[in-house]
Amino acid sequence: MARERAELLTVRQVLEELGGISRRTFYRWRELRIAPRCIRLPNGELRVRRDVFNVWLEDHAEGAA
Repeated sequence: MARERAELLTVRQVLEELGGISRRTFYRWRELRIAPRCIRLPNGELRVRRDVFNVWLEDHAEGAA
């Protein structure tokens, strides 16, 4: 059974999708452990899986239970 490849977003793409928040804000959220869960690549860059990002957005929607 073939495994579907997850779409990985760069930090820049995440910032753009969040309306252009600053990189500093994103990394502050990471320090506070409120940012979406990231994957650290061997070269040190961060990626966020699209499905993880979408769930994170839903969890932070107004009126979320």
